[in-house]
Amino acid sequence: MKLVAAFVGIWAAAFGWAAAPSQETKGERTVWDGVYTEEQAKRGADVYKQQCVRCHGETLEGNGEGAGPLTGIVFMSMWNGLTLGDLFDRLRLTMPQDKPGTLSRENGADVIAYVLNFNRFPAGKTELAREAERLRQIRFEATKR
Repeated sequence: MKLVAAFVGIWAAAFGWAAAPSQETKGERTVWDGVYTEEQAKRGADVYKQQCVRCHGETLEGNGEGAGPLTGIVFMSMWNGLTLGDLFDRLRLTMPQDKPGTLSRENGADVIAYVLNFNRFPAGKTELAREAERLRQIRFEATKR
């Protein structure tokens, strides 16, 4: 497993897919703490279908031509240990690929909620924040501890 993770990390770095860790202190909350709502994930699914599906696909596995996966071992390895603020910044600044930076903060947070829901992280009672600073307090952990 460590060999696979190392290979994925090298491969992601070579293609520029890996995110740089946030410089801010990482919070104690994780994606396992129910950080989005089901309703928010439903809104995110709608935004995803309009803005993301053509590159990342119906099953969020990417297209193999620059649009990386949003599920599976590569995705989990790339984001493990980073924060949702890091993911939010990447999404807001670089997506959609044909119109980078055009997603609203609300749409960005909703898409992240959808991605979390798709990857079977639990929903909670509070919506995911729309500010990167607040999202930096939530750590992405691929496995529950």
